[in-house]
Amino acid sequence: MKKSETGRIAEGKGDSKMEGKERTEQMLMTDWEFALVKKAPTRADVGMTEAEEKPDIPEGLVFQKVDLPHDWAVDMPFNRDMEGGRSQGFQDRWGIGWYRKNIYLQEKKVDSCYMLVFGGVYENCTIWINGRLTGSHRYGYSTFRLEISEYLETGENDLIVKVDNTIFPADRWYSGCGIYRSVRLVETKRNHLDPWDVTVHTEFDNGKAIVKVDAGLRACVRGTLQYHGTGSDCGTEAGMDRAAKDSVLRTENGEGRLTFVVEEPCRWSAEHPDLYGLTLELVEDGRVLDRICRRIGLREIEMIPGRGMFVNGAAVKLKGVCIHQECGGLGTAVRPEIWRERLALLKEMGCNAIRPAHHTFSEEFMDLCDEMGFYVYEECFDKWKGGLYGRYFDQNWKQDVEAMVKRDRNRPSVIIWGVGNEVENQGQETMLSLLRMLCDQVRCLDGTRPVTYAMNPHFKRESQVDLSKITDIQKFVDEESDTEIYDPLERVERISRIGEIVDILSCNYQEQWYDLIHEKMPDKLILGTECYQYFRGHCEQMQNFTDRIPAMDVMERDYCIGGMIWTGYDYLGESMGYPAKGWSGAMIRTNNEVRPMYYFYQNYWTSKPVVRFAVMDYSLEDEGCKEHWDTPIYAEHWQFPQFNRTLIPYRIVTNCEEVELRLNGKRFYVPSPTDSGNGVITGFLPWQPGKVEVTGYIGGTAVCTHVVVTPGPATDLKFVRESVKIEDQSLRGYQQLLTVRAMDAAGNLYFRESGRVRFRVEGPAEILAVDNGDVTGGESRKEDRIHLYHGCASVIIRLTGEPGRISVWADGDGLHSGRCVVEAGEISPY
Repeated sequence: MKKSETGRIAEGKGDSKMEGKERTEQMLMTDWEFALVKKAPTRADVGMTEAEEKPDIPEGLVFQKVDLPHDWAVDMPFNRDMEGGRSQGFQDRWGIGWYRKNIYLQEKKVDSCYMLVFGGVYENCTIWINGRLTGSHRYGYSTFRLEISEYLETGENDLIVKVDNTIFPADRWYSGCGIYRSVRLVETKRNHLDPWDVTVHTEFDNGKAIVKVDAGLRACVRGTLQYHGTGSDCGTEAGMDRAAKDSVLRTENGEGRLTFVVEEPCRWSAEHPDLYGLTLELVEDGRVLDRICRRIGLREIEMIPGRGMFVNGAAVKLKGVCIHQECGGLGTAVRPEIWRERLALLKEMGCNAIRPAHHTFSEEFMDLCDEMGFYVYEECFDKWKGGLYGRYFDQNWKQDVEAMVKRDRNRPSVIIWGVGNEVENQGQETMLSLLRMLCDQVRCLDGTRPVTYAMNPHFKRESQVDLSKITDIQKFVDEESDTEIYDPLERVERISRIGEIVDILSCNYQEQWYDLIHEKMPDKLILGTECYQYFRGHCEQMQNFTDRIPAMDVMERDYCIGGMIWTGYDYLGESMGYPAKGWSGAMIRTNNEVRPMYYFYQNYWTSKPVVRFAVMDYSLEDEGCKEHWDTPIYAEHWQFPQFNRTLIPYRIVTNCEEVELRLNGKRFYVPSPTDSGNGVITGFLPWQPGKVEVTGYIGGTAVCTHVVVTPGPATDLKFVRESVKIEDQSLRGYQQLLTVRAMDAAGNLYFRESGRVRFRVEGPAEILAVDNGDVTGGESRKEDRIHLYHGCASVIIRLTGEPGRISVWADGDGLHSGRCVVEAGEISPY
C-alpha cells in the first residue's frame, strides 16, 4: 500500500480505501475485467487520432478478471517473425486492450472534487466514465491525472479504459502493454491542496536546517515536520534524542509559505537515508479542509567545477547502474516488494545511484529510492522526434516534462534531471534549439537541481536527410554512419556546443575523451551516464576492447562525479537477435542470480573485504550479448568433466592486500593485487576435481574466503530460502520471488544441471511466473515449469489475500523435491 496521505485503511476485501474527514484515497487495483483485440501494427508518424466520444467495444468480446498491475504482452507466446520483435522480446504485443471496472460511490458530494490518478498506462489510452469521454493520454511512462467530478454519479459507476498498442514502432526495449502501474481515486473538497504544486527547499546555516515550504496556493496553511528516521543513527540513543528534540515542529502562514528551523537535523544521504514527515493542512475559518503528508529528506548537494559532487559537505562519487522497469517473467507488472529486493541486491554490491532508463518510473519505485538511499538521475525521454516519442513530441512534451518534475521535485533521492538520451542530430542547431527549450522548461519548474542530456558517443556532420523523420531503425543507423565524425577534437567541439546549454556534461561511453573534454570545458563536471561494465574505448576508436574498466576513470578524476554501468539487471527487449529475448550484459540476471561481475564491482565500490574466484569458461552458452557491453566469460564453478589435465584460466577479484590460492590443499603463488591490472589477479590452474580456495588477507590476518568445489551427482532441489515470513502489512497481490538450486548430497551447487523443474503451490497463493535468468530460452514464463539454468530456477508467487501457510514445492526428475514455507500474516487487500 502506498503511504497514506491521511486517514485509515477501510476494512474488508477488494480495493483499499484510506479515509479521513478531509481527503479519501481509494486504490483501484482489484477486480478489473480485461479483453484483448489482436490487431496488426500500423506505421504512423503522428500521435493518436481524436478520442471517440463513446467506447467502441466490439460485440461479443469476452472479458477475464485481472488485478493491477497488469501487462498483457508478457503473457504472449514468442514469435521469432514478429515485426519489431528484437525490441519487444519477440512477444507479440500488438492489439487493443479493453479494461473495465465498477466504482461504487456511496454519495456524490456537491462540495467535493474527484480525481483519477494513473501511475502509468502503456500506452495511447482513452478513458470513459458512465459512457462519457473523460480524457486520454498518449505517453506510456508518465503519471497523469483526470478531474472526473462531472462524470461520477451516486451509486454504480462504469470505468472503461482503452489501451491502443497498434502503432509501430514500439520502444527500443520491452515496454509491456496495459495498465501496468497503480490507479487511485482521490476525493477532496473543492478547495484543496495539490501535492504537485507543493515545493520544499532546504538551506543550512551554522548546522541548522531551514526548511522552506510553499504550499502552492495563497491561503492559510498549517505545517508539521516530524523526524521519521530509517537512516544514520535511527533507533540509537543519539537518534532518539534528536527525534524527540525535533519530534514535532509546527508553524502556520496565511499565505501558504512556511518555514521550519531544525536545530540538529539528521541529513539524508545514500549512506544514511534519514527522512522526515511533512504534513500540510489547508485551513479556512479554523476548519481543516484538506491534509496531505509527504516524506522529505534534508540534504545539501553541491556541484563544484573541477572538484566534484559534495553531499552534506563530503565528496561523493556516483557508483551507479542504469536499469529498465520490467522484471523478467513479470514483464512490467511489478510491485514494490520485487523492486525492494532488487534494490537491496544493488545496495549490497556498493551501488549508490540509479538511472531509470529512459523515462520516469513509478512513484512506488521512487519511494524506495528515498527510503533505501539511492541518488537518482531522473529523465523524461529517450529520443525526441526521431524515436517512439516523436509522434507525440510537439503536442505533449511540456505536459510530460511537468509530470516528471512536479511529481518528484521534493524527493531527496532525485539529484539530476535529464531531458533526453542519444537524440537525433546531436550537436546540430535543430537539436540544440530543442535542448535549450527542454532545459529551460525544467529550470522553470525546479531551479534547485542541475539539468542535463545524455550524449551519444556518435557525432554526425549535417546531413541533407532530416534524421528526426526516419522511423526505420536500420535506415537511421545507415544514414548516421555516412556522416560520422571520427576526429576526437571535432567531437569535443560538438560536445562543447551542448555544454553551453546543460549544467553537467552527461556522456555515454566517452571515458576515452574525458581529459580532452575537461581541457576544453574545465568548468563543467562530467557524469558517465552509460558505461561499459568491463571494456573501455580508445581515443581513436570508441568501440575498442581496452582492458580497463571505466570505473577507474571515474575514481581517478575529481571533475568526474560518477558513472552509470549499462546495466544493473538483464532486461527483456533490445535483443541482438533470436533466440535472445533480451539484453544479457548485466551484473544480475532477470531472476536475481548474480554474475561474477557483481563481485567485481563490489570489490571496487565497497569497503567490505572481498575475494572471489572465477574461471574463464568458453564452453558456456552464448547468451547473445552485444560485444562491447559483454565481458570475458567467467563463472564461479570448478566443474569440467570434459577435461583431464587441461589448464583452466582463472580470475580473482579482491580489495585485500594479499591473496592465498590453494587447489586441493596445494598452494599456488599469485601476485599482489596492487601489481595486477584492474586490481584483478589472473592465472592458470590445472584441472583436477576437488576444491579451490582463495583467502584474502589484510594486515596479515585472513578476513574473507571463497571456496568453489567439484560437486558430486545432483541429488536435491533446495530453495535458497526455505522459510519466508510476510508480515501483516503485506497485501493482496503481494509478489514473492523464490529460487531453487540443484545440489549434491553435501550441499554443493551442481552448476551444470539443466533438468526441468516443476513448481506447485499449496495455500493462499498462485504461481504468477517462472524465470531461470536465461534470456535465450524458449520456454513460456507463464507456465509452472522451466529448465534449470546454471543449476538454478525461480518462481514468482502472488498472494491471494487470505492469511495462512503457503507451501511452494519444486520437483525434478531424479531429484528430491524442495520445499519453501511462506507464512502470510493477516493480509489486507491491495
